[in-house]
Amino acid sequence: MQEKEIVNDVLSMLKSGLGNYARMIGETSNQQLRQTLQQIRNSDEQFQYQLANIAIQKGYYQPAQPASPTDLQQVKSQVGQ
Repeated sequence: MQEKEIVNDVLSMLKSGLGNYARMIGETSNQQLRQTLQQIRNSDEQFQYQLANIAIQKGYYQPAQPASPTDLQQVKSQVGQ
């Protein structure tokens, strides 16, 4: 397996895991468990951010172009309705 594939697989696993943490955090009534899950989620988010930056630097990933101000305003108005 090439480094690029490994990086992309790890990023994909992190993305899935972060979604799972969000669901678990929203569903737990135990405050201590909730805080622990939030700490793990925050740590994984930081790692995902760092790994994504490495992937971008190495050319393994090319992010989408930034949205235009017009596009942003359109989304804001649609969400606000």
